[in-house]
Amino acid sequence: MTSTPPVVRSTNSRLSASVLCCCVLLVSSFASTAHALQSSLPDFTTLVKKNYESVVNISISQMPTEQEARIQLPGLDEEDVDDLLKRYEEEQRPREFFENEALGSGFIISEDGYILTNNHVVESADQVLVRLHDRRQLVAEVVGTDPRSDVALLKIDASNLPVVSIGNSDALEVGEWVLAIGSPFGFDFSVTAGIVSATGRALPNESYVPFIQTDVAINPGNSGGPLFNLDGDVIGINSQIYSRTGSFMGLSFAIPIEMAVDVADQIRENGRVVRGWLGVIIQEVTMELADSFGMDRAYGALVASILPDSPAADSGLAVGDVITHFEGTQIERSSSLPPLVGRVPANSDARLQVVRQGKMVELTVNIGELPSDDELRQNVRVPSAPKQNVLKLTVTPLDAQTRETLGIDKGGVLVASVEADGPAERAGIRKDDVISTIDNRPVDSARDVDTVLSELGERKSVAVLVHRPDGPVFLALKLDN
Repeated sequence: MTSTPPVVRSTNSRLSASVLCCCVLLVSSFASTAHALQSSLPDFTTLVKKNYESVVNISISQMPTEQEARIQLPGLDEEDVDDLLKRYEEEQRPREFFENEALGSGFIISEDGYILTNNHVVESADQVLVRLHDRRQLVAEVVGTDPRSDVALLKIDASNLPVVSIGNSDALEVGEWVLAIGSPFGFDFSVTAGIVSATGRALPNESYVPFIQTDVAINPGNSGGPLFNLDGDVIGINSQIYSRTGSFMGLSFAIPIEMAVDVADQIRENGRVVRGWLGVIIQEVTMELADSFGMDRAYGALVASILPDSPAADSGLAVGDVITHFEGTQIERSSSLPPLVGRVPANSDARLQVVRQGKMVELTVNIGELPSDDELRQNVRVPSAPKQNVLKLTVTPLDAQTRETLGIDKGGVLVASVEADGPAERAGIRKDDVISTIDNRPVDSARDVDTVLSELGERKSVAVLVHRPDGPVFLALKLDN
């Protein structure tokens, strides 16, 4: 007769108890971790309850054109249709109808009915309708719009309205939680949340708006709605998304509230928006260009051209200057400069720091008023993007017709040929380019070019200003020493 040794039973019992204990501890640990994670996440419910009544739904209507409204009847020409319409009008008043409704959002900034939204929401409207949280629908007056910032100010005839609290978007930090309330696809008072992905973001053709980038889900209908911080203050107006499908793909952009409020105040007080203007064409500073200018790192805005009859033309600024500071603010990227200039009142002085021939120079410029887009188009050529460059070419004097076409007052040489398969051709320097300066020194002949190059010594790179029909551009030329 055999029996299980007592020691085995004892070991199994202890093992089972140990496993049970570990499971309990593990479940307890998971529960504690989940509770800690839940408690660390923001609770948006109070914020939403406080602010949703201040958010409005906006729809627009467009009257059809006369051609679109004309009744089309088979077998009848226009004269017959006109006769029918006249007889019909005598019997019955024709029904007025609207079409092409669009949806957007907005938010109330004053108890007497002022509302902020996007310009693109209302710009083509014949009538703007605002629906409040209590389902009242009111016709809104478009007080004014500013296409450059994509801000519009509306007014409805109402009183004692709930208003939002205006925050400080300048204090935003990347990683902060933010929340949007709007009407995506017409679904009123929808709430989405996310974080700030970047600040001061520049977008193509949007030079004067330093956008707030977020990953908050924004879709058609959210445009014009508010973006809140965790304190329940509005810090932006949801304006654009980056998308290849037309819907949200993880990148959304909001207009900083300081800019929007400034635009609204100017519209109310003056009926239009005035921005500061420097009058320069700028480009990014690459590492190669920074090295050629004697800078230890790439930052700032490089002045590629100065517009005639502009504030910059009347100042000490020069082509080839790298603007590193504007009114004490350091310029990390060239796109940071236009919004800073735009916020300065016209006819006021601004302090600039520039790098010129390897030295820091301080300047004072009297800021002007930004002209209209039509006026700017007549004078501004957008510079092409810089390419990798080196110098091996032949040049000839510049003829008067080319000088007039490119807007070059004096100096300059025409690139007559570029060595086949040489460094210049590989870099993108082309025949018929015009070079006006090398190392910030003007050149007017082949001899000038040779003289400047011979005096560069052991320099490994040099900046050359090239003019083309699409505008001037600085190129950082790598030299073979």
